[in-house]
Amino acid sequence: MFTGIIEDVGEVLRWERRGGAGVLVVRTGLSVKQMELGASIAVNGACLTVTQKSRGAFKVDVSPETLKRTTFGGLEKGAAVNLERPMKLSDRLGGHLVTGHIDGIAAAEKIETKGDYTFYSFRVSPPLSRLLVAKGSVAVDGISLTVNECGRGRFSIAAIPFTLKHTNLRHLRVGAKVNIETDLIGKYVRRLLRRE
Repeated sequence: MFTGIIEDVGEVLRWERRGGAGVLVVRTGLSVKQMELGASIAVNGACLTVTQKSRGAFKVDVSPETLKRTTFGGLEKGAAVNLERPMKLSDRLGGHLVTGHIDGIAAAEKIETKGDYTFYSFRVSPPLSRLLVAKGSVAVDGISLTVNECGRGRFSIAAIPFTLKHTNLRHLRVGAKVNIETDLIGKYVRRLLRRE
């Protein structure tokens, strides 16, 4: 379980496709020594498992399901990725409950700066947009953010300067794709109401 509060922006050292899966190696400023093999780490919001580590870098395997649901297929060497280690039960919940299970992909449709704030509008599939509510939470590439407005197939967020400085959101351009995880509670409520 994660909070959506990004701890480091890492750099992709190697991304290797292996059939329908892949292997990812990421350089980080986080203490790799303190990462245990088999431990979880969120990379652009996706919960992955540390399988190998070296000085200042770690390796994770990307399963076919993760590859299918995320933007990882388009990763390139040198790409900036958001990193967060799993929360401890004793931690404060600074963002919102983030599982690291990506629901789908959104595309940046409009980016506009007004004063100190940067506003992002995203295009997303209508089924996914139904799980978003205005003033609710959403994880965009693992970043805990508040939904400003939402409608069929679209939603928007605003980023403060601190968020831009400490995440890869500052590199986002119109047309770029991001990983989306909708609010966990909303998914359960929808499931209960549908009586499946």
